[in-house]
Amino acid sequence: MTEQGKRLLIVEDDPGLQSQLRWCFEDYEAVVAEDRETALAQLRRYEPPVVLQDLGLPPDPEGVGEGLATLEEIMALAPETKVIVVTGHGDQENALKAVGLGAYDFYEKPVDTETLQLIVDRAYQIHALERENVRLLRQDSTSPLDGIIASSEKMLEVCRMVEKVAPTNATTLLTGESGTGKELLARALHSLSTRVDKPLVAINCAAIPESLLESELFGHERGAFTGAIKQTRGKVEMADGGTLFLDEVGDMPLALQAKLLRFLQERVIERVGGREEISVDVRVVCATNQNLEVAIREKRFRQDLYYRISEITIDIPPLREREGGRVILARTLLEKFGAQQGRLLKGFGADALNAIQNYAWPGNVREMENKIKGAVIMAEGKQISAADLGLSAVDAQAPNLNLREVRRLSETGAIKGALVYASGNISKAAKMLGITRPTLYDLLDKYEIRTQK
Repeated sequence: MTEQGKRLLIVEDDPGLQSQLRWCFEDYEAVVAEDRETALAQLRRYEPPVVLQDLGLPPDPEGVGEGLATLEEIMALAPETKVIVVTGHGDQENALKAVGLGAYDFYEKPVDTETLQLIVDRAYQIHALERENVRLLRQDSTSPLDGIIASSEKMLEVCRMVEKVAPTNATTLLTGESGTGKELLARALHSLSTRVDKPLVAINCAAIPESLLESELFGHERGAFTGAIKQTRGKVEMADGGTLFLDEVGDMPLALQAKLLRFLQERVIERVGGREEISVDVRVVCATNQNLEVAIREKRFRQDLYYRISEITIDIPPLREREGGRVILARTLLEKFGAQQGRLLKGFGADALNAIQNYAWPGNVREMENKIKGAVIMAEGKQISAADLGLSAVDAQAPNLNLREVRRLSETGAIKGALVYASGNISKAAKMLGITRPTLYDLLDKYEIRTQK
């Protein structure tokens, strides 16, 4: 019996070559189609991870028009599918055109079975790794890291740091550009801590006027100032036993920074207008989009406070640096907003996917959320286009593809991802990649990938 998920769709109109390919891939559950209509029907029915497709299909077996049209429809229906196109000898121009439309790889006739087996096996391995990645991200909807799409190596490292730091009481500083998900990670730090049954209290230091911020943080006594008609607890007291999240801490006024430093050193506060010292047990998490070292040099932030709040610093990468993560995040958001708006959309068009990859996303995840939510509401077709996202034609241009470079980037990305998941364990990483330890060592040498000792 073959593995249920190890299916291969062979799109070929030559009966002799069909038989040869069936024999070549006897370890797969091979499904055959001879034209576009049959291929799309088999794709919907069996959902094969890998498709092996000839470009010359009826009614145009001597040309490539029908084959390219079939490829486009396959990628629209199942964008995660790895399509390997088989072309005539020397037909590299059309092969590269197919790769530009979304094909994973190409192979020239005449067929050498061993080489073709290697290409198909590797395509299947990469597809399996990508699916495992998505499964791990979605497997527990109640996970404290739910909503954090960590498909890039940098974000995986961030999540691993959060998991290590959360059970401790270390004061933690989250740094990163606006919109990168600092508040989401702060909530994860609380949810994974021993303080999860106590409150998480957040305050945005940039959103409250300076004259009110001290009272918001530390509370005030009745009569402390005009309008103070009763005793009021501050955010620090309200967080007793739990976690205090100070967002945009880099915008805190200098005078208040001194009082925050005293609290962090002694864990006692005094309400505004009061003289009683109140002991408070809180875990403090801070966040900022500013470079605090620059702020220290410019005398806008206290150096001693910086050392207190940065016992552990977690730097969150901007969206443009999350290689491989932008499209996965976009698809997750499309699924989320599509369900919210009651719209059944069939993913992103090729121009939208290219735009998502090429656009710099200066507003990071928050900007992507806004664009995709708007596109879900306004899109007139079944697929989201670059225009629906409000991205320009320049952003939607397909990248200049060099097949060797694409293959190198794909393999190195898969290897690095597997090593992160396996915490550097070579045996586990090799198993995830579906290769042997010696083969993985050869690939590490080939791509000069260093592993942590």
